[in-house]
Amino acid sequence: MSDPLDAAFAALADPTRRAILAMLLEDDMAVTDVAEPFEMSLAAISKHLGVLTSAGLISQEKRGRVKWCKLEPDALRAASIWMQGFGQFEPVNLDAFERFLEKELPDTPAPKATPDR
Repeated sequence: MSDPLDAAFAALADPTRRAILAMLLEDDMAVTDVAEPFEMSLAAISKHLGVLTSAGLISQEKRGRVKWCKLEPDALRAASIWMQGFGQFEPVNLDAFERFLEKELPDTPAPKATPDR
């Protein structure tokens, strides 16, 4: 992918890769340590690490016989700036919106409450 923002969001689309990034928030990790909590092959983890590296979200460095992964601190800056553009809207207060609808549309039956999941 030529656009860094597209590459970052494509990399973040996978839950395994997001979990890897969360792990690397703590500290640099060897590839084998990254792979440990996942129920997949080392080759599969290496593919995920390759996607993260290509997107610039992490870097990999060989230290002796061990390959280490490091989170790149500025890697998500462009994605974060892009997402902040959506923060200009006030969050919707659903309770107030429901009261407004009941006031404006008094003859409409109220929706049945659904249990939280």
